[in-house]
Amino acid sequence: MVKELIIDSTPTGVTIALIEDKYLVELHKEHVNNNYAVGDIYLGRIKKIMPGLNAAFVDVGYEKDAFLHYFDLGPQVQSLIKLTKIKRNGTVNGTLLDNFKLEADINKAGKISEIVSKNLILPVQIAKEPISTKGPRLSSDLSIAGRYIVLVPFSNVISISKKIKSNTERNRLKKIIESIKPQNFGVIIRTVSEGKGVAELQKDLLDSVSKWENFTKKLPDTEPSKRVWGEMDRTSTLIRDILNTDFANVYVNDANLYEDIKSYVHEISPEMEKIVKHYKHKEPIFEHFGVEKQIKNAFGKTVNLAGGAYLVVEHTEALHVIDVNSGNRTASKENQEENALQVNKEAAKEIARQLRLRDMGGIVVIDFIDMHKPANRKVLFDYLRELMLLDRAKHTILPPSKFGLVQITRQRVRPEMNIVTVEKCPTCDGTGEIKASIVLMDDIESNLTYILQEQNEKNITLCVHPYIAAFIKKGLFSLQWKWFFKFGQRVKVKAVSSYHLTEFHFLSSKDEEIKL
Repeated sequence: MVKELIIDSTPTGVTIALIEDKYLVELHKEHVNNNYAVGDIYLGRIKKIMPGLNAAFVDVGYEKDAFLHYFDLGPQVQSLIKLTKIKRNGTVNGTLLDNFKLEADINKAGKISEIVSKNLILPVQIAKEPISTKGPRLSSDLSIAGRYIVLVPFSNVISISKKIKSNTERNRLKKIIESIKPQNFGVIIRTVSEGKGVAELQKDLLDSVSKWENFTKKLPDTEPSKRVWGEMDRTSTLIRDILNTDFANVYVNDANLYEDIKSYVHEISPEMEKIVKHYKHKEPIFEHFGVEKQIKNAFGKTVNLAGGAYLVVEHTEALHVIDVNSGNRTASKENQEENALQVNKEAAKEIARQLRLRDMGGIVVIDFIDMHKPANRKVLFDYLRELMLLDRAKHTILPPSKFGLVQITRQRVRPEMNIVTVEKCPTCDGTGEIKASIVLMDDIESNLTYILQEQNEKNITLCVHPYIAAFIKKGLFSLQWKWFFKFGQRVKVKAVSSYHLTEFHFLSSKDEEIKL
């Protein structure tokens, strides 16, 4: 599988398209003013304790208070509170935790009112960006992600990604990390660490420790509700998480961003620096690589499939519903079941892509075409699970119910990607009403009077819809002849099929449009 990243930088933000075998599968947008990105750490102030929810609302400077549940406090929240107090009191120097005495883990079934109180200052990490009417979702179980490892303070546990299957490799990685990690820091070894050497893992670990030191240095002087430490921008984060040898190209249209990405890729993976390329053509980068067309095709309410079938995607406050329709695909009764399976498999492939592309989260209900054979339902379920292995978001898929419904829950940490694919009608300007056709000729004639008599233009051309052109030219004493006698010169009439019915433009003798 050949992967490419197409990065479109504009004054308002950066849009990143992930292409797999020329097929758009993920779209990420990073706005310039997005201050609440997943991974950022804020110095929160507890505003309100909600015993009924076993949660607290926290002021992090957002217009709505952020939400912190008891389960998201983390087992070592008492150690974090203790560190924050002594750092802000200025009683301890040093940025690591070598001489720091850890507090006992909190009770898993405890109450939040036993741990935090109103106006308590507590560092919190953005777990979910603000979505719809909700503020950010928080966690005080802090972690700092690197390319190969995730650093977890106030812990000594080393855990390894379940996707690394080899016991030999798991033991090798664990021994390496045990020998280089600082005291009172836990480490999660990521999947991309497989096969990496000591030098690469140590560099990544030291980079993550450096970020922690940067956080603790800022802790004493940061005002409550302000950001203490920020994750990298979305572009660098995405490259850090997904860059591998499958990538053939990373195209960037902005010179400064190109240099930033090139230096970052050189830092994390020097051998892949050459794949970062600066796009310099005049044509917009998304149009040049066919991304814009794919966006318009993929983000509508109806998504067409290659075989004639189509999906209808509906969004509600509680869930997403996807309906699979066979469209114009027909089959005889003998192979109806087989035809349903084929359409469903086509739909499953597109649905797996749509979930990633739109970053749909929460509950997704899919109404596949009914299949009567249990074996076929299992084939579809296994096929969908296999396709969803490419999805980096956590998800759970339930087998098809007896009604043919498949339910998926998918992790949502950012607002869903929503692209408007319909355009404002050029005729009515979105009002649903157009100017009365009976006055069209009066408008054209009044403009002709202004252009020919007041502007003294010569040899002009009137461009109109073919129906209107035929109306102007029809008959022995046509409107065109009447204008000749009225204005003393002939007006050329040109039919343009792309115009809407009441659209008209005037061209000068040099074929330049006359602005009215």
